[in-house]
Amino acid sequence: MAASFASRCYRVGRSLMDGLQNFSNLPSTSREMACGSFLYQQQRTFIQMRTVLKVVDNSGAKKVMCIQPLKGKKGARLGDTIIASVKEAMPNGKVKKGKVVYGVVVRAAMQRGRCDGSEVKFDDNAVALVDKQGQPIGTRVFGPVPHELRQKKHVKILTLAGHIA
Repeated sequence: MAASFASRCYRVGRSLMDGLQNFSNLPSTSREMACGSFLYQQQRTFIQMRTVLKVVDNSGAKKVMCIQPLKGKKGARLGDTIIASVKEAMPNGKVKKGKVVYGVVVRAAMQRGRCDGSEVKFDDNAVALVDKQGQPIGTRVFGPVPHELRQKKHVKILTLAGHIA
């Protein structure tokens, strides 16, 4: 089974390399660099089940894992609410490890278009923890927060944030 998978990967790699043969005016090193960046480019997708996110408030949690994105088949984007499980927590925080919490996605690696034609994307996926009514658990939000949260009715998170992007 592993051999068939390896041969399949080899065939896909060869077909990609054969497609790059059309660039005959490029030197071989440029062709290899183009192929390398194409093959190893990271795919940025929705926040879905089992995605690990960084917590950017002072609620006591450090990392959470998404259990279920609310309101959406594919996954969550900026400003969407998710249900998550706390994977890492500080010992004296409000939230303990293993607790199931709600969170609002405040930073997402997947790009999102704005009305003016620009696009916003972040380096990491981050969440601010909220209760069932949508009120934040923490009293501070660290790092940049996009102003698209205002459209999703998360104004309280924007007021707690230090920097609005």
